[in-house]
Amino acid sequence: MTDHPLAHLIRAAASGEFPAPDGGWRRVPPWRPGVEAVVAFTGHAVLAVGERVTDAALAKLGVDGSGGAHHPAVIAALAGGGWIDSLDGLLVGVGTAGTEPRGTGGALVPRADLAGHPRVGFAARLREDLQVLGRADLSDASVTVLARGIAGLPELSFELDLSRRGAGGGTALVRAALAAVPADELVVSACAPGNAASMRALLRAGMVPVGSIQLYVP
Repeated sequence: MTDHPLAHLIRAAASGEFPAPDGGWRRVPPWRPGVEAVVAFTGHAVLAVGERVTDAALAKLGVDGSGGAHHPAVIAALAGGGWIDSLDGLLVGVGTAGTEPRGTGGALVPRADLAGHPRVGFAARLREDLQVLGRADLSDASVTVLARGIAGLPELSFELDLSRRGAGGGTALVRAALAAVPADELVVSACAPGNAASMRALLRAGMVPVGSIQLYVP
């Protein structure tokens, strides 16, 4: 479902064409039933939300493109007591299949044994068409999930085996995951700013921030 309005905006932002920083906001439909989101670019917000809360109510809560869309009162009103995810940075990159960039540590392989990993379970609640990948070495519990996620776009998430941390393993894992995606296909990832290790890994692997996103399930 890459024709979703938010997908078009993210693709444009990845190419350097951002929404006008006019302080405004817009509403678009959710890309998946039961999963909604507030997305902010520089000076402009996009709410992928249902119809339970009206535009007038959102305006009264102070929704705008200059930080108001991420106000706790806004997300609380939208979720209505439902589950709320962390406020994440939204990053974009591209697939590199066929190029085998340096420092990947080798191609990832399907890892059915990692299907019970908490990272996989979390992704399954919010995304579709999951691929669970990892290293060929079965003693390495590092996991990567590629799925149809934010705005119907390919989404990457990962978690490095505890025993492999501290030596650039996260960056190598992200690079290997991007190498599992067709060349030049857009990939998104959401990462909490406080998760500095993962944020650094994504940035070093070539992904760049374009905005922020907060998911919730009403």
